[in-house]
Amino acid sequence: MENNSLIATDATILFAGDSGDGIQLTGDQFTTTTALFGNDVSTFPNYPAEIRAPLGTLAGVSGFQIKFGSEEIYTPGDSCDLLVVMNAAALKANLKQLKPGGMIIANTEGFDPKNLRLAKFPEGVNPLEDGSLDSYKLYTLDVTKMTKATLEGSGLGTKDIDRTKNMFVLGFIYWIYNRTLEHTITFLEQKFAKKPAIVEANIKTLKAGYHYGDTSETFMQRVQVDAAKITPGVYRNINGNPATAIGLIAASQKSGLNLFLGSYPITPASDILHDLSKHKNFGVRTFQAEDEIAAITSAIGAAFGGSLAVTTSSGPGIALKTEAIGLAIMLELPLVIINVQRGGPSTGLPTKTEQADLLQAVYGRNGEAPLPVIAARTPSDCFYAVYEACRIAVEHSTPVFFLSDGYLANGAEPWRFPQAADLPSITATFATAEDAEGGKFLPYKRDEKLARKWAVPGVKGLEHRIGGLEKEHETGNISYDPDNHEFMVKLRAEKVEKIADTIPLQTLDNGPEKGKLLIVGWGSTYGSIKTAVKRALADGYSVAHAHVRYIQPFPKNLGELMKNYDHILVPEMNNGQLVRILRDKYLVPAEGFNKIKGIPFSSEELYSKIITLA
Repeated sequence: MENNSLIATDATILFAGDSGDGIQLTGDQFTTTTALFGNDVSTFPNYPAEIRAPLGTLAGVSGFQIKFGSEEIYTPGDSCDLLVVMNAAALKANLKQLKPGGMIIANTEGFDPKNLRLAKFPEGVNPLEDGSLDSYKLYTLDVTKMTKATLEGSGLGTKDIDRTKNMFVLGFIYWIYNRTLEHTITFLEQKFAKKPAIVEANIKTLKAGYHYGDTSETFMQRVQVDAAKITPGVYRNINGNPATAIGLIAASQKSGLNLFLGSYPITPASDILHDLSKHKNFGVRTFQAEDEIAAITSAIGAAFGGSLAVTTSSGPGIALKTEAIGLAIMLELPLVIINVQRGGPSTGLPTKTEQADLLQAVYGRNGEAPLPVIAARTPSDCFYAVYEACRIAVEHSTPVFFLSDGYLANGAEPWRFPQAADLPSITATFATAEDAEGGKFLPYKRDEKLARKWAVPGVKGLEHRIGGLEKEHETGNISYDPDNHEFMVKLRAEKVEKIADTIPLQTLDNGPEKGKLLIVGWGSTYGSIKTAVKRALADGYSVAHAHVRYIQPFPKNLGELMKNYDHILVPEMNNGQLVRILRDKYLVPAEGFNKIKGIPFSSEELYSKIITLA
């Protein structure tokens, strides 16, 4: 550590530029290096929906925010200490995110007349020169020019040289925060192993950016954020989608069932398909179908055949899967339906986050068709939540919704590996030939959980009728009898409600057991709520936080827990969905607090709301 380094408990950086500037890669590399250093981290990638968004425009800005610290970190930060911008549009789009007096590093080449015009600055106005940024610590450098000078004589073309400029910026940021280049060098050597000239160019530019910090005549304060004191163990940096994929594999291994994924690519769920396709060694079978309907029906077929069946999508794809979800409910087959939510309706905001599909998961089918709904709260929690979804699907013979969202899918945090022995068992109950003794197999005969046995094809005597028409109780034969239909509708609903007998009671994440205000959250609002509640408690306010994983059925004690508080606040990234369900089920005067902007809550806006009620 340099003697003149500023010691900080945490720091937040926002990298921003065109989607072709390598912003996401830069952020990913800084995140991994920082996590390996031992800091706790939280990230928020934010990028356009277009593969090549209009260069230089506000719509084309790609951003990556990371907060890291020597203490526990729950969010990627409300505002940043350092804003790194590659062009004028990146500055204009993100300046509001910078703390008062914060630091700006700007690539001057991105502030030429063309870029200023595309960013819609008034004619003749350059924010780097007009004094409008005087309240910030502004550092300007011509990254493009210095990158070209670094690689002069390399033999690479202009386009290849230009692509390395993000490495110059990354090297410079590593210098500011006293980080090693080692991990990124290893990454480059592996990624471009078959292109040694590209490897050499990127490493050379990375080192040039780092040494620029040492040699620059412009004084810049270095920052030291020490490693966090965390529970000993083996950690890795994990995003929500890879955590989901690993959780599915773990459930497959623990249950002894082959894993089948039937999927059709859609942002932001596609990475689950990509990741699972790499693990055939674990008996994983992935099928990229021609459309969403084929994807889910292939998974239903795999479930009928005795596999742990999964289908993945986002809101628009779930809408297309709806009829087949009803079929899986009627068949009472194990099926995990993953919805990585995004902004809607219709195509909506493909790369932005939202929690707008909760009512779709709980109610969005024709007829009376309840199924369990589980939601993850952090990127690493996607592992545990989807594992639990698999357990419930298999042991209760039912489709299960698992809800994630774009914020969790793409965000990252350190994850301590669980031990396989510490994961709960998953036991599939298969029908056998003994169940067919006497020549009469009853496929819908139920156990104490009201679950039917899993009767897979190929077992003599277990032949039975399947399909979407109403089933006669126990026999599974087609039935139009009105009394039987009402009985079966209520029986299927009761089976879902009985799942509450096998899930944990609702606990408080923070705060007193009785008080003025209870914050009830679900999904990816967890980090912002936790941060805001911790601050409010430290300031003496009477507030508690309960985060709900099991949304259908709810934990048995949730209703009684809520009665211990004068006010109930439900923050959601939608127009009020969980709050409606809580009011309906428990008749409580819960108040919604809603945000529908494609971006997560800040802890500051939640804190401001808390202190008006607590």
